[in-house]
Amino acid sequence: MSILAVGSVAFDNITTPSGSVANALGGSSTYFALAASYFAEVRLVAVVGDDFTSEHENVFRRRGVDTAGIERASGKTFRWGGRYAENLNEAKTEFTELNVFEKFQPRIPSAYKDSPFLFLGNIHPVLQATVRRELSRVKLTGGDTMNFWIQRTNRELRDTLKVMDVLLINDTEAKMLAEEPSLPRAARKVLDLGPQALVMKHGEYGATIFFREGAFGVGKHPFRAPALPLEEVRDPTGAGDSFAGGFMGYLASQATLNREVLKRALFYGGVMGSFAVERFGTERLERLTREEIDARFEIFRELTHLE
Repeated sequence: MSILAVGSVAFDNITTPSGSVANALGGSSTYFALAASYFAEVRLVAVVGDDFTSEHENVFRRRGVDTAGIERASGKTFRWGGRYAENLNEAKTEFTELNVFEKFQPRIPSAYKDSPFLFLGNIHPVLQATVRRELSRVKLTGGDTMNFWIQRTNRELRDTLKVMDVLLINDTEAKMLAEEPSLPRAARKVLDLGPQALVMKHGEYGATIFFREGAFGVGKHPFRAPALPLEEVRDPTGAGDSFAGGFMGYLASQATLNREVLKRALFYGGVMGSFAVERFGTERLERLTREEIDARFEIFRELTHLE
């Protein structure tokens, strides 16, 4: 099964207590695509500038990611700079240069329109909805958003949520979207907006999936997956996008979709997020093996096994 991923490719300047890196390949769709590529075929739609070279494109190609949907525009690629202090849960943004991404209008190649899985990255909700409506054969749509869109384009975002099956956001964003301080009540309010399931990410504390009543089979209760305690986190950038890639990639690799499969996908999301933070940028995601992924999955699984 193939996944069509629509979002950003960028260059990042990152500083953490472990060091710094400049002009590292990044962007939400970059992390997503590399993580998902260990489970399924990934097709990527994004825009880059003149500074995006064949060397950068080969990072995707080595992982089998289809890059025919990457648009080349005149100008510079989206750039972001951030600094992490001892608290690695949040970066202080030092600069954001949208560049060619500012006028990004996703163009879906005709060969991509049979994609059974779709992931709508962190772009304007109207663009997300437009892409979804172009694809008539989608089996499952996952999506992301952020506080900027929740605050600035709330009405458009609420319309877009009607065409998403699974929304993946962090707990702060869920509270903001629902205007509700209680996480369980916030989850129910978000599900009432349209998604069949809500994956609420808790950073270093794991993730919880909530289901709309009757969605993906039987069951009443949400499910929580832990995060793996790591001795060293070098660069948290892209952890959430890598989580989404592991989650959606695993779903695309399965013959059926039900609650048990989605719950297991939380663990694979956690696995890919935990690898991403071990090195700067995409370095670790570029050089994984499926054996490493499956071994770490077993560690995650044991964390929740009482016997």
